[in-house]
Amino acid sequence: MRTDGDSWDIVSSVGLTALGVAAFRALETVRPDALIQDHYASWFVEAAGEPHFAALMADPSSRGNVPFFAGFMGIRTKFFDEFFLSAAAAGVPQAVILAAGLDARAYRLDWPLGTTVFEVDQPKVLEFKGEVLAEHAARAKTERRPVAVDLRGDWSAALGTAGFDAGRPTAWSVEGLLPYLPGAAHDMLFERINELSATGSHVAVDNIGAGIDLRRFAAIRSKQIDEDPFGDIDVSELFYGDERAEPAQWLTEHGWSVRCSNPLELAASYGRPVPELPGELADLSERATYVTAVK
Repeated sequence: MRTDGDSWDIVSSVGLTALGVAAFRALETVRPDALIQDHYASWFVEAAGEPHFAALMADPSSRGNVPFFAGFMGIRTKFFDEFFLSAAAAGVPQAVILAAGLDARAYRLDWPLGTTVFEVDQPKVLEFKGEVLAEHAARAKTERRPVAVDLRGDWSAALGTAGFDAGRPTAWSVEGLLPYLPGAAHDMLFERINELSATGSHVAVDNIGAGIDLRRFAAIRSKQIDEDPFGDIDVSELFYGDERAEPAQWLTEHGWSVRCSNPLELAASYGRPVPELPGELADLSERATYVTAVK
């Protein structure tokens, strides 16, 4: 269970979920119909040496639900890839990846000359990531600036120290983050994004769904998924279920132009067939939202 001020590295607590995301991205990358190409992801899984995900990479067929989760991660990753490329094409000169984890977009995507990418996450996560990339002599395609700070605190000050310019438009990503924040930190995150966003800024958010009962989420997951691809960790125990604002509504009320879709709609737009889901899982999927907004 979570505690105030808890921290993690890449093989514990929330950090382990970032490693799982990297594993699913790596598995999506080798699919014949892959939606993304992330050849960096397997480096992180190999370097971490975490037994469950190492075994998963060695034999994905040993976990029956892996194709579904890898496919879902392909959809989510493609959504945020396209968001950043679209914002960059519109002339947005800086990007902020909140809870960057093992995200390799500074290396994978073709950024316009002069773009700066800020990666915000826990110190131990960014340290591990930097070490792995250095071991492989990886070179970013744009200027990358890690910002080691806890997103439950005053991360805006650390971002400014790293050279972020609030007077210029920004592309913000809030990917795979919101359930792991307490309600107060969740709402403050959007307050800070709004305060730091010049006119012309963009933001993309994925949200598990307004008003989701975490106990119900855990029960459905246990009932419908025969073997959890995240291993022994119960992801729902890392979530906060306290009251919080609904992102699309909050952004709309604060003057952003908002568009929403759900995972099933995104899958259809990417030509990725989705297996028929049991009623409860289909309901959760329809209530989850992918949000893009422009200020």
